[in-house]
Amino acid sequence: MPEWITTPGLTGYDEATAFMEARAEAIARGEARECIWLVEHPPLYTAGTSAKPADLTDPDRFPVHVTKRGGQYTYHGPGQRVVYVMLDVAQRGRDVRHFVEQLEHWVIATLDRFNVTGEIRCGRVGVWVTRPEKPPLPDGTPREDKIAAIGIRLRKWVSFHGISINVEPDLDHFSGIVPCGITGHGVTSLVDLGLPVTMEDVDMALRQTFGQVFD
Repeated sequence: MPEWITTPGLTGYDEATAFMEARAEAIARGEARECIWLVEHPPLYTAGTSAKPADLTDPDRFPVHVTKRGGQYTYHGPGQRVVYVMLDVAQRGRDVRHFVEQLEHWVIATLDRFNVTGEIRCGRVGVWVTRPEKPPLPDGTPREDKIAAIGIRLRKWVSFHGISINVEPDLDHFSGIVPCGITGHGVTSLVDLGLPVTMEDVDMALRQTFGQVFD
């Protein structure tokens, strides 16, 4: 099993990136265990390898970090559980698509602990929840809100970066970007859905469900 690390308070993004890169290198050399790192960040935006400048609608609002993970723009901030996964994908079948699906299923299993049905949508990255209580989109499509984002990078078959789950972030902070380049749908959190869930509750659920998804 990987080593689990939970860092209290807010962790700077550059500090997190440096730690992940060093740990991934050590894992690749066989000098360190796999690692799941649970953090929160101060308010910031990150730009993945597919980020489009037009999707950064308020560039002066928070610091913007250019990163080499997959995906587009995302927001990180207090109240959001960021889960950095430093896992040896070479030892887990060398199937990147399957690995990403495992991350998705891990998020879904975690949300299920709180009776929240997370779903995957073709062409839309991340995990979504339906919002039947909200008005549908203009074309009649049911409203869906994003509750978790996924973006990873591999180096020497070791993953880093990972997933983020909205527990109780300030949802207005997402308005400075087009999250993951997706328009029309919105963003939600466990607390926004009316659930009095704490960060500690989510951390426990992540631990309990990890073994259901990953060998």
